[in-house]
Amino acid sequence: MLQKFSVLIIAGEASGDLHGAGVVRELKRLAPQAEIFGVGGDGMAAAGMELLFHVRDTAVVGFTEVLRHLRFFRHMLQTLENAVMQRQPAVVILIDYPGFNLRFAERLRRRPAPPKVLYYIAPQVWAWHAERIPKMARLVDQMAVVFPFETALFQTADIPTEFVGHPLLEGLRPKLTPESFFSHYQLNAAQPLLGLLPGSRREEITRLLPDMLATAKLLRRTISDLQIAVAMAPNLTGDFYRHFITDESVRLVADSTYEVMRDSRACLVCSGTATLETACFATPLVVVYRISRLSYEIGRRVVKLPYIGLVNVVAGKKIAPEFIQHDFTPERVAPVLEKFLLDQEHRAAVKHALAEVRTKLGEPGASRHVAELALQLGEQRRRMPSENLLRISA
Repeated sequence: MLQKFSVLIIAGEASGDLHGAGVVRELKRLAPQAEIFGVGGDGMAAAGMELLFHVRDTAVVGFTEVLRHLRFFRHMLQTLENAVMQRQPAVVILIDYPGFNLRFAERLRRRPAPPKVLYYIAPQVWAWHAERIPKMARLVDQMAVVFPFETALFQTADIPTEFVGHPLLEGLRPKLTPESFFSHYQLNAAQPLLGLLPGSRREEITRLLPDMLATAKLLRRTISDLQIAVAMAPNLTGDFYRHFITDESVRLVADSTYEVMRDSRACLVCSGTATLETACFATPLVVVYRISRLSYEIGRRVVKLPYIGLVNVVAGKKIAPEFIQHDFTPERVAPVLEKFLLDQEHRAAVKHALAEVRTKLGEPGASRHVAELALQLGEQRRRMPSENLLRISA
């Protein structure tokens, strides 16, 4: 097994940083002298990766929003390509972030003696952009997928693929006990708590949090003792959230998102990985999402799935109600959450369905599995004759 090598990792969003941090830690355990650099956040940096770009600058959502940042992304592409030329990594690990990562993989393939490419957390080609699959077959040496149904999809295209389980199962460990959580944030454990999870990107939070708070305000008309907690993204400050929060009774929760998911009676959640995380705590949830009008119209024409929430995609049915774009209004969402909060029989049925979702995500250990795959690819590349490496790039 390789003991020393260089690896570039690109994770362009907060969720990618979370999962990438586990991979960096495992790489450091397996190959302590590994040089690891690339794009990530505070988690990957703390695990031992040198950051060339931070996720606070790279996490952009929506078609039109990406267009406004094209100059920056061109600069990032060129900087990373220069880093590959100078540092000669044996392996490049791409984590989700397909718009950028696939373009970068294309550039790598045009280089002489390119590094091996491991794609971790696949683009959601089962939802849209199925035409990416043949392209990925040309660009990717190994897929590490986090949903079991993805394996056959990529193997059919002759891409070596392994289901490694979902990485969120490794980190679903709240730091505080329920008693400590309620005490720390001056909440009453005997009263119902509504958790608001408005996403990790500024654009998401700006579009979602005001109506999330308005929904909670409506609910308080019938549930007078309802408590409200807003889970902060680790890459943003409290001042950013306080711009939206005028009610002093609303608790702003930092570094305790899993506690909010676990201890809330129900949650209102931005579509994304957080819907799966909330499901793993068997907490009933409503999924919401909103992007720019143009981005929505484009997406509506290309998305091929009946659901947007990952919790529902994995379940194969709608367990968590979804309110997308103009359908997300406080008047529509509040009655659905009210039923979760007050109807014990309905709540128990939903909790049972959510518990079944967790069983479909595999076993903990994804980060270790991905690190081992990366080392194996690095060893394969080291053993390849130089003429074979050059032929790959031709």
